[in-house]
Amino acid sequence: SPSTSRQQNQPQGHYGLTSPISLAPPSDKDHIHTQKLIEAMKPFGVFEDQEELYHRTTVLGKLNNFVREWISELAESKNLPPSITEQVGGKIFTFGSYRLGVHTKGSSDIDALCVAPSHVERSDFFQSFFEKLRNQEEVKNLRAIEDAYVPVIKFEFDGIEIDLVFAKLSLPTVSDDLDLRDDSCLKSLDIRCIRSLNGSRVTDEILRLVPNLENFRLTLRAVKLWAKRRGVYSNIMGFLGGVSWAMLVARICQLYPNALASTLVNKFFLIFSKWDWPKPVLLKRLDESFLNLPVWDPRVNPSDRYHVMPIITPAYPQQNSTYNVSVSTRAVMVEEFQRGLEVTDEILKGKSDWSKLFEPLNFFQKYKHYIVLTASAFTEEHHLNWIGLVESKIRVLVGNLERNEFITIAHVQPQSFPGNEVLYKQSGYVSMWFLGLVFKKAESAVKTNVDLTHGIQSFTDTVYRQASALNILKEGMKIEATYVKRKQLHYFLPAGTLQKRKKQRVSDISQNNSGLQCKRSSLGESCSDGCKDRDSRTPSNSSSLNKISKLDISTAETERHVECQSCSGANSVAEPSTSKGLCIPVSPTEMEATVALRTPGPPTGCTIPGYNTVCQLRTCFVQGQHKLSGTLITDAKNASPKQHYSPASK
Repeated sequence: SPSTSRQQNQPQGHYGLTSPISLAPPSDKDHIHTQKLIEAMKPFGVFEDQEELYHRTTVLGKLNNFVREWISELAESKNLPPSITEQVGGKIFTFGSYRLGVHTKGSSDIDALCVAPSHVERSDFFQSFFEKLRNQEEVKNLRAIEDAYVPVIKFEFDGIEIDLVFAKLSLPTVSDDLDLRDDSCLKSLDIRCIRSLNGSRVTDEILRLVPNLENFRLTLRAVKLWAKRRGVYSNIMGFLGGVSWAMLVARICQLYPNALASTLVNKFFLIFSKWDWPKPVLLKRLDESFLNLPVWDPRVNPSDRYHVMPIITPAYPQQNSTYNVSVSTRAVMVEEFQRGLEVTDEILKGKSDWSKLFEPLNFFQKYKHYIVLTASAFTEEHHLNWIGLVESKIRVLVGNLERNEFITIAHVQPQSFPGNEVLYKQSGYVSMWFLGLVFKKAESAVKTNVDLTHGIQSFTDTVYRQASALNILKEGMKIEATYVKRKQLHYFLPAGTLQKRKKQRVSDISQNNSGLQCKRSSLGESCSDGCKDRDSRTPSNSSSLNKISKLDISTAETERHVECQSCSGANSVAEPSTSKGLCIPVSPTEMEATVALRTPGPPTGCTIPGYNTVCQLRTCFVQGQHKLSGTLITDAKNASPKQHYSPASK
C-alpha cells in the first residue's frame, strides 16, 4: 500500500503511468470476498456455460472455412495463378467481449474481422461475399451497412449474431499464424481497413498488458454488470462502451497486479472516483511509428484538447475511445464511481454484501424534471432505421442542453422504451428515451425564463437533415420532445417501471438475463452497450395519457401568474405538434419547468414523400396549471398499423 493518500488516490507519472501501487499478496479474506462476489454475479447470467461456448466456437470455425472458400473462389475468378490460388488463405479474428473472454450467458453476438489478401477488394466483400452469405441456409437477417464509420455486414449464422468487418492486407496470402499486433500489417492500407483492424489489435494488446488474465476477466465481468445496472454502459449515448471499461479495468490490474477481483473492484472505484479528468488513462506510453498515422495527442491536435474523459487505446494508431463523453455524462459516471466506492468499502468491512453494488439505478426517481424524446414511424422497417439514427444523435441533444447556462446536468437513460397504446394508434411504431434535467439555483429573487428552444431545434434539424442525406427519411417519421415533471411520468411508463425498488428479486433477474447485453444496429451504429429492460414493454395507462395537456400542477412551489395570448382548441400530448419556442419560468429557489415541449417536423430542405403536415402550437401558463393549445392540420396518407412493436424485443 502507498504511504500517502495522494499516491493511493491518484496515480502519478507521465499521463498517469506509474509503477504498481501494491504488490501485496491476497489474504484469506480477499479470497472469501472474491468468492462472495462470484456468487452475487451468478444470478445475472454473466458466466457463459460450456454448451454455449462450444456452439460459438463451432460457428466461428464454419465461418472461417466459409471465408477461405470465398477468397479462393475469388482468386480463381480473377485468373490468379493456381499456385497462388491454393495458398491465398484468409482468416477470421474475433474482438470485443468474446475475444476478451467475458461473454455473458444468453448473449449470442460476436464481433469479428475478416482479413483478406491483396487481391480482394472491399467491393468484393459487400457484393460477392454478401451474395454467398445470402445463399446459405444457416444465415438469417442479413444486412450490409457500407456507409458506416466502420463498414460492416450483420447477420445470424446458425443462431449466432455476427458483426463482420473487413480489412485487406498488402500481402498476397494470409497465413494461419498471422499476428495483427505487428504494426507493419497497417502499411499501405486505407483508413477503413485500419479502423477495421483496430478492434482486434486493441483487444489483443489489452490482453497482453494485463498481469493476470483470470483476475482481469472476473473484475471486468463485475464492472460491466455494475455499469449496465447503473445505466452508464453505452458508448452511443455518451457513456462508456465495452472497450473503454476493459481499459479502465486493465489499468487497475496494472496498478494492483497481485490483487484478486474483490480488491480490484474496490480499487477501481477508488482510483476513478478521484481521477483528475481530463488527464488521460493509458495502458502504455504513446509509441512512435514509421507509418505516421494520426494518433491522439493534445499537444499536436487542438481537437484532442476538448476531450473530457480520454481513455486511450494501446494499439497504434492510438485513439481516444471516449470522444462521445460529455460534461454531463462524465459527471453522472463520476457520481456512480463515488457511490461504488462507498458501497464496496462497506462490503469489504462486512457491513453489506455484493448484491448492493448491483442494485439498479432508479432513474425515474432521481430527478424532478425530464424530457421525453419520442421517435415514431408508420412501418416497422422505417422505425428500425429511424430509431437507429435518432439514438446515434441523442448525445448531440445532451450536449446542446448542457451548454445552456441554466442547466447543470442533462442525464439520458440509455435504455429506450416502447410507446403506449395511444402513441401506437396515432404514430405507428414508437420508441421513447428519457432525459433527466438538473437546473441551477437562481441567484436572484427574480423569476427567470429558461429557453431550450434552440438546443432542441438544433438537434431535430441535425437528425432530419442526416436522414434526408442518407435517403431514409420517409413519411410518418417524427421526433417529438415533451417536458414533464417526475409525477407526470406515469402517463408515459407503466407503474412497475416507476416503482422505487431497492433490490430486484432473483426471479426478476433471471427473466431479464437476456436484456443485460443486447445489440440493436442501424445505419452502422452499434448499440451493444445499451441494455433493455424486458419488463418495460407493458403499456402504461394510455387512457389517461391525453390528460397530460391539462395536468394539475398547482402546488405551492409552481404556483405563479403568467400571461399568455388567447388560445383555442386543445392538443393531446400524443398529437404531432410544433412548438414555436420553449421558455421555462424559474422560481427564485429552483428552476421549475411547467411547460410541455413539442419539437417541429423536418426543417426546410428535407423532403418526405407524401408528408403534408402543418402544425401550430402555443403554450399557455395559467395560475397553477399549464395547457397546450393550438391547431393541427395533417394529411398523412398511411394509416397507423394496429400491431404493437417494441424495439426491446429485437
